[in-house]
Amino acid sequence: MSNLIREKCKSLRLAYVADIYEQIPFENPEQYISALLQQELEHREVAKGERLIKKAKFMNEKELEDYRWSEHIRFPPQMDRESLESLYFIDKKENLILTGAPGTGKSHLVTALGRKACRSGYEVRFYRVADLVELLEKSWREGRFQALRNRFNKVDMIILDEMGYVPFSKEGAELLFQLISDWYERSSLVITSNLEFSQWNRIFADARLTAALVDRVIHHAHILSFTGDSYRVTHALSNHQS
Repeated sequence: MSNLIREKCKSLRLAYVADIYEQIPFENPEQYISALLQQELEHREVAKGERLIKKAKFMNEKELEDYRWSEHIRFPPQMDRESLESLYFIDKKENLILTGAPGTGKSHLVTALGRKACRSGYEVRFYRVADLVELLEKSWREGRFQALRNRFNKVDMIILDEMGYVPFSKEGAELLFQLISDWYERSSLVITSNLEFSQWNRIFADARLTAALVDRVIHHAHILSFTGDSYRVTHALSNHQS
């Protein structure tokens, strides 16, 4: 009997009904069918979220539940923790900029927000900035730059981690600028950086390019400042002392 049900479900493209139909409590036919189909939908949403997480290519599995919130995060006036976690900025195509010293929790937070966004059905991509610039330069040399640009057409949220750790070549900076210009008011751009905006000319050699890039990035942006000591250093020191 179960094989027959499984085959029918396969024909109807119901991926989970055959595995869960016996677990649904039966009160009446309408309640049972409704609950069974609801479970099918919920399982599909979970599976879709996991597929989107895989496509996003996060560096780790950090989640919001594990995040250590502290008074060291300064929110802009129009945002707080609750509104940040609601991800409303993605639909509005607004940017999120997290600045502060290394080790203060920026990468963990943007990864956790990105994973939540995937589970909410958004297309997300995660890059370390140095890796992305290397990819851009390679695609330019091989004549695939336009194809690479097109891959972001339907992406809702792009996370660029560690802006400022590695300076770029002039070519790399120009290619990144083109990409960020593409995303302007079309996607939500999330950037973590250990540098204040006034110091971005250290990584982008061209002052005019830097000014134009910062202008696009901070328009429609929420800027979160991370102050205080590095979690990693503090943790290492406390372990050492104990």
